[in-house]
Amino acid sequence: MIEIDSWHSKACGALLETDPVVKQTLVADLFSGTLPLMQQAKAALGDFQPLTVEFAGQPDKPELVAPKNVPRRSLASGPGKAAFIHSIAHIEFNAINLALDAVCRFPNMPNQFYCDWLAVAADEARHFGLLTKRLAELGFSYGDFTAHNGLWEMAQKTDGDVLARMALVPRVLEARGLDVTPGMIKKLRKFGDEQSIALLDVILEEEIGHVAIGSHWFRYCCEQQNKPPEATFRELLHTLMRGRVKPPFNGPARLAAGFTENELAELERL
Repeated sequence: MIEIDSWHSKACGALLETDPVVKQTLVADLFSGTLPLMQQAKAALGDFQPLTVEFAGQPDKPELVAPKNVPRRSLASGPGKAAFIHSIAHIEFNAINLALDAVCRFPNMPNQFYCDWLAVAADEARHFGLLTKRLAELGFSYGDFTAHNGLWEMAQKTDGDVLARMALVPRVLEARGLDVTPGMIKKLRKFGDEQSIALLDVILEEEIGHVAIGSHWFRYCCEQQNKPPEATFRELLHTLMRGRVKPPFNGPARLAAGFTENELAELERL
């Protein structure tokens, strides 16, 4: 039997943890020990007092700056390649927090919602571990380069609306990885970095599943609120994203992740 207070407090503790290594351990423990019990639970897991925090736990470094102030470096140099891997590691670290925030913040959802996002958090923590290991092989550590906080800023904008969160964080910001990763792989191949390419292949494949989870719960929320999904997604793109969505778009990956042809057409139009 799983106690609501027990699983929720553990998830909140992982969200607030600032040490990346400890956060990874806490998430792994949730996945291996707590999640199987949650999947068997018959009582509603969402009957909890939501955790409302402005910031998730993150270390003092990397220094967070505006996206335009993150330096662009050539992949031809060792530091440039490391900075590139660091930027992806930072995205994955934020993705851990975003998945944990979803399960800690939004009560009264179906049990599967919490199980899905804890499983996503575990995947993101594993991705982060793989990338920081690659960084170490290149002679660097997480925090050695500046980064931006765009993913978490969208979490703040959607902190009171689970429908908006499901629409815009997994289906817009995280789905961006589906669009740009093939190009990243192509660039790395020019420099023969097969080790980094192997990591990105794994991450791309698993991120399709994560975005699909976001698509599923977005449509669930639309159904519960009697809102048309495509029109609601379009409206949120204009109101909270201000219509700013950059190409290219990886159509096959997005379709596999639960997008419709009409949604893809709207993204292309924007």
